[in-house]
Amino acid sequence: MSGRILIVDDEEDMLALLQRILTERTPHHVTIAQDSMKVSELLRDQAFDVVITDLKMPGYDGLQIMDAVKQKDENSAVIIMTAFGTIESAIEATRRGAFDYVTKPFRKERILHVVEKAMKWQQLQKENSYLRQRLEGKTLFPSLVGNSNAMQMLHSQIDRVARTTATVLITGESGTGKELVARALHTHSLRKSKAFIPINCSTIPETIIESELFGHLRGSFTGAMRDKRGLVEEADHGTLFLDEIGDLSMAMQVKLLRLLQEGEYKVVGSNSIKRVDIRFIAATNHHLPDKIRKGEFREDLYYRLNVINLHLPPLRERLEDIPILTHHFLEKYNILHSKKVTNITREAMDFLMARAWPGNVRELENVIERGVIMASGNVLGKEDIYISQPGAAPGQPFTALPDPDIFSLPFKEAKDRLIEEFQSRYISKVLARHAGNVSQAARESGMKRQYLHRLMRETNLDSKSFKKPFPPE
Repeated sequence: MSGRILIVDDEEDMLALLQRILTERTPHHVTIAQDSMKVSELLRDQAFDVVITDLKMPGYDGLQIMDAVKQKDENSAVIIMTAFGTIESAIEATRRGAFDYVTKPFRKERILHVVEKAMKWQQLQKENSYLRQRLEGKTLFPSLVGNSNAMQMLHSQIDRVARTTATVLITGESGTGKELVARALHTHSLRKSKAFIPINCSTIPETIIESELFGHLRGSFTGAMRDKRGLVEEADHGTLFLDEIGDLSMAMQVKLLRLLQEGEYKVVGSNSIKRVDIRFIAATNHHLPDKIRKGEFREDLYYRLNVINLHLPPLRERLEDIPILTHHFLEKYNILHSKKVTNITREAMDFLMARAWPGNVRELENVIERGVIMASGNVLGKEDIYISQPGAAPGQPFTALPDPDIFSLPFKEAKDRLIEEFQSRYISKVLARHAGNVSQAARESGMKRQYLHRLMRETNLDSKSFKKPFPPE
């Protein structure tokens, strides 16, 4: 199936090279643009499935091109190219919604592979609109899959809140879909035509998060080689989503409080005050009242954020949604990986229903994707279901926890096994929240760093396995 590709680059030779590669090796229709300032005209006239854009160009840069493309069609896949393969630009591009990130010079096979994946992803978006209708019935929020009472109540709450300007605090464990709720609120708000800007407060180093939020002036600190627009300015008249707000430092909490109270902020290195009109949505997997009692979160900021609270239940509290979620992910990854796993055995479904799912919907999705890839036939069986569990051998099938057979063991042996299981799961979760940073994990869990290291050795956990990988080169 052919699609439409737009290539934007100020280098004529690069445009000619990419056009030749994609025209000769793919069935897609290719449009090129050397002047980035004319892209908006192209977007007005036609839609593109995939946009390949250089990062550094005169006029609009690649990130501005991506914003324009996403405003036209949020399902368009944007591939960023650059000769400046810095980690910072990679993080910025992927955080802002780039489908992939390619450094120059590149191999022809690399571009062809990325474009093929992007086209499959595009097809998936179209297929999902039908799939979600079939799985969920007619619903305002097709990205929030589930028919349980808890999900129906959540849909009702979002419907009532979305069109207001109220600040919303979304709470729930990791993997429950907090960003999906935030996007649903924005998509059904009066600001839906404006930008939705997400920022993960736990993944951006404390030394640069102020610059990321508020921007900076050239020369305001070492390494500030040019003026930088902050995310707050980009979110003006739109929605700013502050994910993992509970990990924000106390110093930044003070500055954020002023932004929420007055709609005012200062660019780093500037004394002038700027004003913005933003709808704020925040999310956390922490229990913020506990952090307030520990002196780790400001009470006044909490009340500013918690005007409306939407709580996402963990998957173990809505097990009746597992079948519909499973079929949803089967369809999704059949398309993405060109597979035909159309059904699941009763034994496999019972196996899924018996698990507590500490990683929630995200964990279930990963398990189903792996199952689709590994399945040899067109039916997913119990033998196809695997889980990546710290300390487990590769390919080791998971079991529901706790193992029912544990209650047939002698008391001491059963107790020791349960303690070991608890330690492994607790430490895995706290390390995952802090991307493998042992010091931060120890501080949150209230134990000494040396003791945490000892428990990690006892449970065969390595902090390196929890570090978040950089975007693919």
